[in-house]
Amino acid sequence: MLYKLLYALQPHFNALNIFRYLTFRAAFAAITAFLVCIAVGPYFIAHLRRRKIGERTDKTDAPFLADLHKDKANTPTMGGALIVIAAVVSSFLWADPLNFYVLVANLCMIYLCLVGYVDDNIKLTHPSSKGLTSGVKFTAQTLLAVIVAITLLNHYKAGNDPQGTLLQLPFISIAKFHWAMPAVIFVPFVVLVIVGSSNAVNLTDGLDGLATGCTIMVTGAFAILAYVVGHAVFSKYLFIQYIPGAGELAVFCSALAGATLGFLWFNCHPAEVFMGDTGSLPLGGAIGFVAVAIKQEFLLVIIGGIFVAEAASVIIQVLNYKCTRRRVFRCAPLHHHFQFGGWAESKVTIRFWIIAAILAAFGLATLKLR
Repeated sequence: MLYKLLYALQPHFNALNIFRYLTFRAAFAAITAFLVCIAVGPYFIAHLRRRKIGERTDKTDAPFLADLHKDKANTPTMGGALIVIAAVVSSFLWADPLNFYVLVANLCMIYLCLVGYVDDNIKLTHPSSKGLTSGVKFTAQTLLAVIVAITLLNHYKAGNDPQGTLLQLPFISIAKFHWAMPAVIFVPFVVLVIVGSSNAVNLTDGLDGLATGCTIMVTGAFAILAYVVGHAVFSKYLFIQYIPGAGELAVFCSALAGATLGFLWFNCHPAEVFMGDTGSLPLGGAIGFVAVAIKQEFLLVIIGGIFVAEAASVIIQVLNYKCTRRRVFRCAPLHHHFQFGGWAESKVTIRFWIIAAILAAFGLATLKLR
């Protein structure tokens, strides 16, 4: 909104020309979202406490895990709504509010926030319930992803963009390999990326600040990627597809990173508030959408390697146990495996952050490794 209002006055006030620069708006989007979280956070947490919206730590099949986390009982949860509110407000202020990609990204985040809210609310109001069944949650996520995929296809068709469904691979320039996916492949592919990313972040959210810190690394890296993809000169130089309008996602990603950083202020160990599914589902879904929109889905596997490892550990554990009745990990998701091995919670979290930062840096480095 500020972009539209203030940049329109640029002919009369030369200094307002700065609003046309994505880097300036992305930086202030991050700062704004961070400050919104810091300012609103204490009141929001106090509201959750008054409503007695507290975490249940006894809903687990692992008694040792329940014992490890017993001190977290009744910590306010559903705090992820604060991240979503701050990110949406900030991106609305600093990004082009009518930009197609920003609109879809925000709508994805809001929708999944509502799904997460329903899930968390069921857990809180029905002590014996673990929330929405996996089938219902998966259906809700899939429905969104299908709608997003169809919306993207219509957007590409309206712009007569035959390269809209292009598939790009890391380490390979677009001149050497590019494949425009047909709709019958593109739609399931989008569903896989968005639903997979949403659930992967959800599974990572098990320790104070773990998913929050990793999300900051990933969204920061994707802010840079979105800027490069939306820049005609840089994208040509790096042999990746130029996507007009996608640069505004740099502002959205920066707002999301700033909001998540602000939330980490309260979510670091020992956490004053948890994000719950209200936050983890929309964060993962938003990251998945950005990856699809800028055609860097496979880079998400690298940059979001922590999320991938967490999801993979659960899949491997479940499949192996069903087949052999034996467990590969002491406990899944992966962060609990290290907790069961004697690592302190803060050590697991910080070491995962370090790995996430390295993966983000490596993912960005692949832009030149082609």
